[in-house]
Amino acid sequence: MDIHNKLVSQTYTAARSAAAPMPGTTDPAANPVASSVSAFEEVLASAEQTARAAMTGGADPHALVEALAASEMAVETVVTVRDKVVEAYQEILRMPV
Repeated sequence: MDIHNKLVSQTYTAARSAAAPMPGTTDPAANPVASSVSAFEEVLASAEQTARAAMTGGADPHALVEALAASEMAVETVVTVRDKVVEAYQEILRMPV
């Protein structure tokens, strides 16, 4: 059993290193999806920070409303893209082989 565990461990280690991202492939122009996801994360982080500041009195209500509107639009955009991806996947599944 010990040999089997060692073989599994070695295979896992080899597969993990093979699936690791290559260094230097984080160029946003090379991967527009990654840049879109990071922009989405930035919008949500900014909205959270503004909401925290508004709760402690550090931001005006107008800035809070703007941040909430921006985050709402970002979430709606992501949901729309997700729906389109799911729809395309379902279309692919319906194709005859």
